[in-house]
Amino acid sequence: MEEPVVVGIDIGTTKVCTLVARVEGERGFRILGVGIEPSQGIRKGTIVDLSAASQSIARSVEKAQRSSGLEITSALVSLAGSHVASVNSRGVVGISGGIIDQDDVARALESAQAVAIPHNREIIHVIQRGFTVDGQDGIRMPIGMHGYRLEVEGHIITAAAATVENLRQCVQASGVQVSQFVLNPLASAEVVLSETERQMGTVVCDIGGGTTDMAIYIDGDVWHTMVLAVGGNHVTSDIAHGLRLALSQAEEIKKQYGYAIEAEIDDNDTFTTRSFGEEQAVQISRRDLAHIIEARVEEIFQLVLQEIKRSGYDGLLPAGMVLTGGTSLLPGIRSLASQVLGLPVRIARPENLYGLVDQLDSPAYSTSVGLLSWAMLMSETSPAPRRSSWKGGKAIDWDTLRSFLRRLLP
Repeated sequence: MEEPVVVGIDIGTTKVCTLVARVEGERGFRILGVGIEPSQGIRKGTIVDLSAASQSIARSVEKAQRSSGLEITSALVSLAGSHVASVNSRGVVGISGGIIDQDDVARALESAQAVAIPHNREIIHVIQRGFTVDGQDGIRMPIGMHGYRLEVEGHIITAAAATVENLRQCVQASGVQVSQFVLNPLASAEVVLSETERQMGTVVCDIGGGTTDMAIYIDGDVWHTMVLAVGGNHVTSDIAHGLRLALSQAEEIKKQYGYAIEAEIDDNDTFTTRSFGEEQAVQISRRDLAHIIEARVEEIFQLVLQEIKRSGYDGLLPAGMVLTGGTSLLPGIRSLASQVLGLPVRIARPENLYGLVDQLDSPAYSTSVGLLSWAMLMSETSPAPRRSSWKGGKAIDWDTLRSFLRRLLP
């Protein structure tokens, strides 16, 4: 039997990355096609120019199709932005036959979804965190167990329906159907977290260009998710304002000379660049540059710490933080994160890749590769995936409802 092919489209603020891969054996895949294109029309993870965003996505998809020699018809698509919110909910059902089966689990998850969600929001994920059978909690998978009352604790992630629909429209304009939206930090976690870290308690922090995406894992499951509308582009913008440079120039200087801790830079360390209004190139102290960067990066981690404390899980993270995303490439950022958060921090990138992987060996592509792992998780034949349950077909339900209402209305 031919191994399945999976496709992921990571739509970020700075880049659109389309990956095509063939699943090979146990938890591995070979990258067949890569399409990386600079993002346009996307700010802080949301669409601000439909036409420009559609063109970026179409070019990325076309590159991936050319390099893989395969036609892309459907894909998993990443989702981020400050419009994403999450809520925890419990669902309870009675067991009629005395033995719990897949239908009972599905009914319990459906019961957990019966929370008041505004009409302008769409459920993206319903993640099962643990089951209780007849008062006995801590059960990972109850199928086949005897019991009369099944409870499930679910983590429900929602997003603004209009924003999700805009993103779906952009992807469909390139001839690709969205099979599932996946929240950025959940995709990243698939490739950067070890099973030990999931069990011990850790926070995944994916710092991209426009957003900082977080997911807290405890006892192997997602307990809290959050997207902050701040990222690496804010650091670039601060450099551009502070040193009076064009944004493209500021980005290059950040990559070439940037450092996250001012105290670790030598006073005599300088570089030359041409500012606005200057005819000659001027010398700038790297320490001044680090001062600008440190202030913004420290603020990002203060917001992350605030969010961890607000979640109530700040004392339950012995495995610390796993940092990923393009901004984690900034030298000194790991030490600064550890200082601000008071937690052990490591920087992670995708590993165990085969095929066209030259460009993908970077934390910037954790979400892109994570989408492929998520697609593998979805295609597994087990009746109930361990990490998540997906609410599929929501768009179809709404379309059916709309057509039904059209028939009723004059």
